[in-house]
Amino acid sequence: MSYTNGLDKPSDYFNTVLYTGTGSELSISSLDFSPDWVWVKQRGADASHFLYDSVRGATKSIRSNSTNAEATVSESLKSFDSNGFTLGTSAEPNTSSGNYVGWSWRGSDSSASSNTDGSITSTVSANTTAGFSIVSWTGNGSASTIGHGLGVAPKMIMLKNRSEVYGWQVYHASLGNTKYVSLNSTDAQATSSQSWNNTSPTSTVFSVGASDSNNKSGNNIIAYCFADTGNKFFKAGSYTGNGSASGPYIYTGHKPAAIIIKRTDVAKNWYINDNLREGYNNDNPYISPNLSVAETGGTEIDILSNGFRITAGGTGHNQSGGTYMYASIAANPFVTSSGIPACAR
Repeated sequence: MSYTNGLDKPSDYFNTVLYTGTGSELSISSLDFSPDWVWVKQRGADASHFLYDSVRGATKSIRSNSTNAEATVSESLKSFDSNGFTLGTSAEPNTSSGNYVGWSWRGSDSSASSNTDGSITSTVSANTTAGFSIVSWTGNGSASTIGHGLGVAPKMIMLKNRSEVYGWQVYHASLGNTKYVSLNSTDAQATSSQSWNNTSPTSTVFSVGASDSNNKSGNNIIAYCFADTGNKFFKAGSYTGNGSASGPYIYTGHKPAAIIIKRTDVAKNWYINDNLREGYNNDNPYISPNLSVAETGGTEIDILSNGFRITAGGTGHNQSGGTYMYASIAANPFVTSSGIPACAR
């Protein structure tokens, strides 16, 4: 599997939009692609995160900060469009005068398809260029394999039972196949053979155990899978904090558009920074996926042309000796497929 000049323009596969809610039907039409996964959060208020995808279908949301089952709201995200998405009158993603951020990913550019690579048949929307797929299946209550459609092994998987009240489970390559962290909580990494069946993902499938939270018989499960695309679009890794305002520098091979960080050795919040909400240079507020609170902070990360630097000594990002996992999605490659360096800012 190769990732070539299609990723010289990562905004064809992921983009962040900022918008102001109207309370009336609202078209967001500034994307360069038709999104298959949209994650929306009101920035300035205590309000949940709402996640929508084309595999489950428009109007169906799950929350990163909640264990709740999937909800259907007809006036929430009403459609995935050729250059964005349309919101209805629901206050979930469209409170009048509310300031929002929306993170959008591109899937397969066509209807999701059946995948029979695993022991359970899954429904998949996969973009192999960007290394991103949406995977849905019906649990069977037994240890199983699930086809993901990427052609390379994913480095991170976010998984949610959408039929009942269960927490999120997140696989990250830096933790290995015996551990998980919960997207909806501050919890440190936990060890469980029931999460990934003590088996690392392959180029075709990932494994789940017999847990009700990730494979309960008859329940509908959704997973978002991310592969490391040779540093051009997605990079997953870990770092150790040093407790200094001159913190660790993390090389990603691209200028990040969005960065997700979670401390894994003790209980701490999740954090998302991006290059639109103020941008870079010590003025970059974070949003916590596990919390409904408004964006906060702003002195923790400096976004660079080929990675990012931690610029504060707080326990959530950079306590001395602390262990942190991260995922970075590209805004620009550091070097294009033609060997030409990209500009820093």
